[in-house]
Amino acid sequence: MKPRVLVLGGGIAGLSSALMLARSGVEVTVFESKKSWDILGAGLTINGPSFRAIHALGILEDVVQQGHAHAGVKVHDVEGRFLKSIVSPTLTTDDGNALPGAGGILRSTLHEILLRHLEKLGVNVHMGMNLTALTPNVVHGNSSTLVRSTLSDGQQHEWDAVVVAEGLHSQTRRALFPHSEPPCFTGQACWRWVLPRPPEVDQRHFYLGGQVKVGLTPVSDEKMYLFLLESIPENLHRDSASWHVVLKNLLQGFNGLLSELASDLTSTSEIVYRPLEAHLLRQPWHVGSVVLIGDAAHATTPQLAAGAGMAMEDGIVLSQEWARHSNVSNVFQSFFSRRFERCKMVVENSMYIGQLEQARASADAQASWVESSLRELARPF
Repeated sequence: MKPRVLVLGGGIAGLSSALMLARSGVEVTVFESKKSWDILGAGLTINGPSFRAIHALGILEDVVQQGHAHAGVKVHDVEGRFLKSIVSPTLTTDDGNALPGAGGILRSTLHEILLRHLEKLGVNVHMGMNLTALTPNVVHGNSSTLVRSTLSDGQQHEWDAVVVAEGLHSQTRRALFPHSEPPCFTGQACWRWVLPRPPEVDQRHFYLGGQVKVGLTPVSDEKMYLFLLESIPENLHRDSASWHVVLKNLLQGFNGLLSELASDLTSTSEIVYRPLEAHLLRQPWHVGSVVLIGDAAHATTPQLAAGAGMAMEDGIVLSQEWARHSNVSNVFQSFFSRRFERCKMVVENSMYIGQLEQARASADAQASWVESSLRELARPF
C-alpha cells in the first residue's frame, strides 16, 4: 500500500512537495484553506539556483515559455542613466546543459504550472479545507503511528505523514511549537506593481542612489513588475485605496523611465503592498510525523530573490529523503539536517542586506553581501 501524505497549503512550497512526493510513489492529498485561488503577490524574480530547482521539479520548459529568462541586471542611477550591466552566473544541469542565469514569472503563472503538473499525476487538491486540529502520534493496534487531521465540519482523516506548508503565519506551527519566536517585522515594506513591459526592459533593471531601492523585472513577453523597498518605522496598515498615491510619491525622486511609469499609476493599477517579516524556526521542524516546510519554517525577505527557490528546494529534498528512508521520523530529521543551515543563511543574510539598505550603506557594501550569498546559494543543495 502506498504511504498516504497530507500537504497542508497550496502555495509554492506545498505544491512543490506534493509534486515531488507524488513522483516518488506517495499517495498525496493537498488541503488548501482558501475556497478559490486568489493568488496574492505579483511577480517573482528567479535567480540561477532557483532555475536549478525549477529544472529538478520538471517544469523548466513551462517556466521559460510562460515567464521570462534573461542574462542579468542593467544598473541605472536615479536619473535613469545606464551605468553598467551585471551578467548573472549560470548553473548547469547534471547532464551539463546551461540553465538561465536570471528571470521572472508571475506568481499566479507559476502556481498554474504546478497545478497542471499535479493534475497529470492525479493528485487531489481540495479547497476550503479548514483544519481545526492536527494530532501527531496516533497509535493503532498494530503499533503504526499516524497523524489525525480534524476539519471544521468534524471530518477526521488519518495519514502516514503531514507536510505543513501554511506560510509565514502558520497556525499549525503555533500549535506544535508554542514557545517558538513569532515572525519579526524588519523595518521595511515591499511594493510590487504589475504593468506592461516596454521593449527596452529586456532584463532586470536596478535604479540606485535614491531614497528607496527600485527595480523592474520582466515576467513574460508582455508584462513586468516594478518592485520598491521602503524603510518604515513600524508595521503600518495602509488603505489599499491609497496605494497608487503612496507609490507615486515614493517614485518622485526618479527620472527617465521610472518617472514615465509613475505617471500611469491609478486606482486600478495592479499593486501589492507588504510589510516585510521574517522567521526562522531554530529547532527541528518536525513533531512525530508532522513536518514544517517553506515559509512556515523559514520565511525570508526578498533581498536575495530566494524565497520561492527555497520553497521548491524543500519539496525536492523532502522527496529525496523520503526515498532514502523507511522511517518517517528519519526522513524528517535528515530533511532538517540538509536544509537548516542553508535556509538560515538565506533568512539572516537577507535581513542583514535589508539593514544595510535602511542604513543607506554604499552600493558596494550591499553588492558584496549579495554576491557572497549567491555564491553560497550556487552550491549543491
